[in-house]
Amino acid sequence: MAETPPQKIVILDSFAVDQGEPESTWQALRPLGDLAIYPQSAEEEIVLRCRDATALLTNKVRLGAAQLRELPALRYLGVTATGTNIIDLEAARAAGVAVTNVPGYATESVAELVFALILHFSHDVAAHNAAVKAGLWAASPDFCFFRKPLHEIAAKTLVVVGAGAIGGAVARIGEAFGMRVLRAAVPGAPVRADAPRVPLFEALPLADVVSLHCPLTDATRGLVGAAFLRALPAEAILINTGRGALVDEEALRRALGTGHLGGVGLDVLHDEPPPPNHPLADPRAPWAGRVVITPHIGWGTVEARRRLVSEVALNLEAFSNGQARNRVA
Repeated sequence: MAETPPQKIVILDSFAVDQGEPESTWQALRPLGDLAIYPQSAEEEIVLRCRDATALLTNKVRLGAAQLRELPALRYLGVTATGTNIIDLEAARAAGVAVTNVPGYATESVAELVFALILHFSHDVAAHNAAVKAGLWAASPDFCFFRKPLHEIAAKTLVVVGAGAIGGAVARIGEAFGMRVLRAAVPGAPVRADAPRVPLFEALPLADVVSLHCPLTDATRGLVGAAFLRALPAEAILINTGRGALVDEEALRRALGTGHLGGVGLDVLHDEPPPPNHPLADPRAPWAGRVVITPHIGWGTVEARRRLVSEVALNLEAFSNGQARNRVA
């Protein structure tokens, strides 16, 4: 009897996860088949690179019906992330291609970044450090100086929009800081008797901080628009580590231009990477000091990326053994 050839595994965009160290990062996948690793892949390269692949891994490279039709050998699609909006799930089902994702691997990492951003606005550590190194403390007539008024976060109200694992972790950490945590209802989400939520537009006027952790759906796209922003107190802090398209960026820019909001911390934008002239990243804007943007780093601590790779390998191994693990299609 002829021996069954090993499956061919292709990683379309490895760089975000391995940061240029593919050999050491993806070792757990090598026993599962012949592995081809590409740091990035353009749309026109997908079919050429994956024509004989039985298993394909992608982080942000999109795969739709057109590509799936050109990949008859494909039996498995592993998303090396939690969100699966890059995959046409209906087309995958129709083609008999299993799809998995990796939930929960970055819960603590993202929640910690949320509080790094909140504490940036409350204590302004980086700017005080820069001022000291610029000689301002040495020139101070007193034993201390403050660049601006600093505020405790204890007893402040934190509104968490989103009831998943990350939103739950943010709520837990907020409570540990002594914050009053309100869990707000997400538009379009089912009502749960065991997990009551405050109506969103009742919670927003009470917020000192609002943090977004809801999925991107038709009901939540552009959720943070003019009405949402008007409902927030003038000095409220807005944090988005979820999906960039949850925020209407033009509405946010207009609100900042009127002096509204005490701070905005964004780890995600609508387009990533953003165009070089993105208005929210303009260092000359009069409100630039109230906006902090990090380049989608919340998911990517060393520990989270290790968990991610381990889960990716376990998902594929389970599929190879005829088992369903983290299946979404």
